[in-house]
Amino acid sequence: MIYGYARCSTNETMQDITRQIRELEAHGAQRIFQEFENGDSVVKAQLEAMFDTAEAGDTIVTTEVSRLSRSTKQLCGIIELVQQKRLKLEIMGSITIDCRNGELDPMTDAFLKMAGVFSELETKMLRARVRSGIENARAKGKRIGRPERTVETIPQEFLKYYPRWKNGELTKMELHKLTNLSRVTIDKYIRMIEGR
Repeated sequence: MIYGYARCSTNETMQDITRQIRELEAHGAQRIFQEFENGDSVVKAQLEAMFDTAEAGDTIVTTEVSRLSRSTKQLCGIIELVQQKRLKLEIMGSITIDCRNGELDPMTDAFLKMAGVFSELETKMLRARVRSGIENARAKGKRIGRPERTVETIPQEFLKYYPRWKNGELTKMELHKLTNLSRVTIDKYIRMIEGR
């Protein structure tokens, strides 16, 4: 069986995961696990589910090393798992680790780990630039973050469905789907309206 793994850092409204899915399908992936999670996040539920599902002799395909992880430590754990489960791991157009016989070529192992180091470095540099930019903006007196919300500025889309939720006609999950707002934002608006 050939499993594909696609990952983006933010949700589907902010990042398009379809390119990865299309490329994985073209590469022969029969089942694709996809998720929206940070690259260095400790828990990647779909990645774990894929490895739980994969059996000896199966192949795992992903478009880039950074899709698996942006943490060298996590990547080393993934390589060990590939070896233990006797899988084949293909990074499309890049590196293939074939551990179906239980062995790992040391040169391939080293190259994959080096790619992981550069992926982690890229993330750390990006975060440092963002922090620097925020500090620079603050130093210039700019307000950082979203504007403060008041009851008067709560979106009409939420106010339209709020009475139905209050009357028990909608669940919070239904309210979330109708308004396209996160559960955290919904809870915040409810607290604002109810004066808590």
